[in-house]
Amino acid sequence: MEKIVTDANFAEILDTDKPVMVDFWATWCGPCRMLGPTVESVAAKYEGKAVVGKCNVDESSETPMKYGIRNIPTLLFFKNGQLVDRLVGVVPESEICAKLDSLM
Repeated sequence: MEKIVTDANFAEILDTDKPVMVDFWATWCGPCRMLGPTVESVAAKYEGKAVVGKCNVDESSETPMKYGIRNIPTLLFFKNGQLVDRLVGVVPESEICAKLDSLM
């Protein structure tokens, strides 16, 4: 299951030895709604192996600004708390899984 990521808990989410993926999205964003089920599926697949989170950019604006999020959906990938990759737009589950696999 995806974790809800906010400005307040972002550092805590990154504080893990597992790879972390955060989906930056908004309720009004059509492509975000299209990607939502894919993110849910990835979260289920990687339960216990990676952390998958969702950050609503309308509710938490500091974190997206810090990472230069200009378009949504954007997926950020972290390893050891450091940003290592990003995907922008609706992408296939296989591409997301390949990114996570490369971080393990």
